Amino acid sequence: MKPTPRKQIHVMAGAIADDAGRILVARRPDDAHQGGLWELPGGKLEPGEDPEAGLARELAEELGITVFSSRPLIRIHHDYGDRHVLLDARRVDAHGGRPSGQEGQPLDWLHPDAMDPQQFPAADRPIITALRLPQLLLITGADPLDPPAFLARIERALESGIGLLQLRAHELDRDAYAALAGRVFDLCERRGARLILNREPEEASALPRHGIHLTARSLRARDIRPGGAQDFVGASCHDGDELAAAVRLGLDYALLSPVKPPRSHPGSEPLGWGRFAELVDPLPIPVYALGGLDPTDLGDAIHHGAQGIGAIRGLWPE
Repeated sequence: MKPTPRKQIHVMAGAIADDAGRILVARRPDDAHQGGLWELPGGKLEPGEDPEAGLARELAEELGITVFSSRPLIRIHHDYGDRHVLLDARRVDAHGGRPSGQEGQPLDWLHPDAMDPQQFPAADRPIITALRLPQLLLITGADPLDPPAFLARIERALESGIGLLQLRAHELDRDAYAALAGRVFDLCERRGARLILNREPEEASALPRHGIHLTARSLRARDIRPGGAQDFVGASCHDGDELAAAVRLGLDYALLSPVKPPRSHPGSEPLGWGRFAELVDPLPIPVYALGGLDPTDLGDAIHHGAQGIGAIRGLWPE
């Protein structure tokens, strides 16, 4: 006797933000699947329905609002055992009307950093990470050997709105890197930005930080996620095997490169946006596009499933 095929359910979810950066969440009915947990509002896509139109329809029915525009946030494939869910989350950029629970469901506004993942269905948890991470990730460039000029560049980047900064300074020895990391951390704290240290976790563990970045070599050598519970931990990836390793370790995000020929390695064979999208679509973590990119590429990156872009030259102030 053939096993009964599991349900394949395509669900749309909308991230609606208020002026304070809080996200609207709704409580699932107690008698529903994953009942009693909080979620982004939305619902099932109808057969043949366009995802953007489907989200607008669901939010009109659930919240009484009119969605004018939305854009991709992250798509999550999740196996609950009895059903397979594709959770297709989009950021709602513009809407009309004041959201209210049209079906009697409780609503609340929560900042992403205040969301407790345990109070959300498992499929929603990577969405919380995606909401916490900005669209631009600055990887520091030249010249960490000149700390005053280097720090001045970082200050200009933070003033421009950079919210996630990776301190990459392989030229520095352990002590010099530690001294620089402390000063950069203070700058980030004052601006409300997050500092990610691109250093071996064993070295970074004693330094002030908001997260740790693994090189591809360090990623392949590990069986356990490094860092503490509050760390954002990511990794550099170049193919499907390395992305799978990042997922297996339970990392928060990955960088996938090169999408375009990077200026630092002009002979590298680029993935292109099509291959990038193929590799990213099945992953349950946010992925930044990297390699030869600048802010003008952000729209293409989002369209092809990226969290955003990471860049050195493309974001490093002159």
